[in-house]
Amino acid sequence: MAPRVRLAVLLSGSGTTLQNFIDRIATGRLAAEIVVVIGSRNQAHGLARARAAGIPAVAVPRQQFTDIDRFNDALHAALAPYEFDLIVLAGFLSPFQLRQRYAGRVLNIHPALIPAFCGKGFYGEKVHRAVIDAGVKVTGCTVHFADNDYDHGPIILQGSVPVLDDDTPETLGSAGARPGERVVPRSGAFVGRGEIADRRATRADQMNCGLRI
Repeated sequence: MAPRVRLAVLLSGSGTTLQNFIDRIATGRLAAEIVVVIGSRNQAHGLARARAAGIPAVAVPRQQFTDIDRFNDALHAALAPYEFDLIVLAGFLSPFQLRQRYAGRVLNIHPALIPAFCGKGFYGEKVHRAVIDAGVKVTGCTVHFADNDYDHGPIILQGSVPVLDDDTPETLGSAGARPGERVVPRSGAFVGRGEIADRRATRADQMNCGLRI
């Protein structure tokens, strides 16, 4: 039986990725335990999803802090009582400072194929609109080790989908979430089990991560 990876999840919005984790854990498809969910907005729906699943949920509202350092002081304080293997940034829209303590233990999920359409200002619908405007034919999602720069750090896994001629940011976002449903849990499992340590996944790891229905 695979060891259970203990996760802390940071989010800012609806918590779609969090729900994917919760559902996979419940059906035995992901050997993990979510020990805490922290939201950067009081009304982040992801916090409600966590509470409904019996997971501790903590709001650390970004707007209550005058600068990013004080905000991160509060984030680190909120994380301190919990024991976990990995932090997952699942739609977390503020910079998270590793402060050495969490180096190599933070995974970020980005809704495009890094190094394209990433960095400061590229999040949510803005990413998908930029993909369509650029006329590219393939997009997807990326899971990577986070560092202290936006959307930067070694890539673990990527999943791809085609961009269709009639796509809108909404349809493309929905399509891009499908490979993410595979890529994100697999990445967490690989890293948590020590199969990947601050490096890219192998070609075999990458297989079967693309899907569009």
